[in-house]
Amino acid sequence: MKEHIEELLIQALLHLIREGILSAECDIVPQLERTRTPDHGEFASNIAMVLAKRAGKPPQELAQAIIDKLPHSRQLKHAKIAGPGFINFYMNQVALTTVVKDILYYGDSYGHLPADPEHEVTVEFVSANPTGPLHVGHGRGAAYGASLASILQAAGYVVQREYYVNDNGRQMDILAVSVWLRYLELCGEHLRFPENGYRGDYIYNIARVVRKEVGDKWRFKGADILDHLPPDEADGGNRETHIDALIERARKFLGNAGYPVFFETSVNSILTDIQKDLSDFGVKFDHWFSEKELEDSGAIEHAIARLEENGHLYKKDGATWFRASKLGDEKDRVVIRENGRTTYFASDIAYFLNKMERGFEKAVYIFGADHHGYMARLRAAATGLGEDPDRLEILLVQFAVLFRDGQKVAMSTRSGQFITLRELREEVGSDAARFFYVMRSHEQHLDFDLDLAKSRTNENPVYYIQYAHARICSVFRNLEQMDETHNPAIGEAALNLLTEPNEIKLLRALSRYPEIIESCARLRAPHQLAHYLQALATEFHAYYNSEQFLVDDENIRNVRLNLILAARIVLANGLALLGISAPESM
Repeated sequence: MKEHIEELLIQALLHLIREGILSAECDIVPQLERTRTPDHGEFASNIAMVLAKRAGKPPQELAQAIIDKLPHSRQLKHAKIAGPGFINFYMNQVALTTVVKDILYYGDSYGHLPADPEHEVTVEFVSANPTGPLHVGHGRGAAYGASLASILQAAGYVVQREYYVNDNGRQMDILAVSVWLRYLELCGEHLRFPENGYRGDYIYNIARVVRKEVGDKWRFKGADILDHLPPDEADGGNRETHIDALIERARKFLGNAGYPVFFETSVNSILTDIQKDLSDFGVKFDHWFSEKELEDSGAIEHAIARLEENGHLYKKDGATWFRASKLGDEKDRVVIRENGRTTYFASDIAYFLNKMERGFEKAVYIFGADHHGYMARLRAAATGLGEDPDRLEILLVQFAVLFRDGQKVAMSTRSGQFITLRELREEVGSDAARFFYVMRSHEQHLDFDLDLAKSRTNENPVYYIQYAHARICSVFRNLEQMDETHNPAIGEAALNLLTEPNEIKLLRALSRYPEIIESCARLRAPHQLAHYLQALATEFHAYYNSEQFLVDDENIRNVRLNLILAARIVLANGLALLGISAPESM
């Protein structure tokens, strides 16, 4: 419907341009919006007020000229001027009922646009370091990223979903050392665990795996390992210096044969766990991109060379710096340390360049809110590489806080005291978790009510929506029990009989679905779809409570079955985009 009215508006504006009333340079974007109430029609446009000054006419006079030039349409009942120059569009019954035919014809693809190869994007999300299990904070990024990727695909984008695996660098070394130290404990050695090490039962579990495979082969005396190390923070030293010295000690004791055992077993174990958690959460990736492979391929040197060619590097204190402050960042950044090793930021630069060289129109990054500093530095990097920084888009997902019995649930990641995504799924279910994570804008903090998410009441929004879908399925089961059949052709011929107030409201709600998909994709806002599905469920439940569907009159019976079948399709389609099931019974 919206596209049809937009086309009518464009034709009217072109008429006025040909007649010299509007300049050929006028922007003729229709600027059409849904009205808040049916009393004002289905759609409203402020185009007359926007163009009035350039046309040299009062907005109301220009609005009337536009109305007079609107082509005839059997879908448009009439258009009226409202207020200072708005144009309100009132639709005929056929425009509303046509949506039922469209939904039944397109089915699962209703509201979707065909894939456009010119709009190919890569969406990177989660990308948690494989240093421990995914926790509830990662869950929000996973749910948001997966939902947004599906919505973009429905809106016609060619989408690649990517997870960047940080399987290289210092954090992975800290993980490997943490596992080695727990392995030594299992072998009978007693030594103080570093304050900057990774804790939690999962570290012991990995250590047990290593010991089962190699026995006590890599056991050394704890006193020898800690001998002459810089003091840890509790002893008046520096935790960072202490853990770095422990890493070097581990490399020395274990050598090239032993160190990779702990490093690779640790990373692979946790990464496998992460992949399973995400799969069980309904989150799939097209590509798991390895940071180690990025380094081994020479991509980092390639990116640094590009920055050098473009004149954005300089040497200082033995390090190589990127002159980011000249390109919008708050300060310059080191890309090669004094010891010759590249920095994490150098890897980030290379990873972005890699995405551009793979041919994506846009690289979408979904980060946690604590990564807000990355926005300026990555844009600076894009500019320094000679790439368009607008091809880079960073979306920040705010924190999620769990509440149980009205009390905030405490969580700390480094200490190992946190609620994992797996535990959350086991408590509330994947469907509730996926919905609750996206029912607020990603830019807002989220209070996740565990008790509400587990409840089977109408106050639980995901239950309320799924119950609408199940109710529709129950109507068709009842039809079978009556030895009756649904005849869609009879229903289509009787669409003009859909005149009851709750039928009109349901039709209006269904007609909005394609616009919701477009808006969600454009604004990167899956929460709009969550709210829409709640509103659609409300309209269906009201219809269910006000009218009988399985009546004797075959025309009314079949047309109402067509209508609720259309509602079932849209509910299922919308839930699928959010990664949520559409049960047939509850």
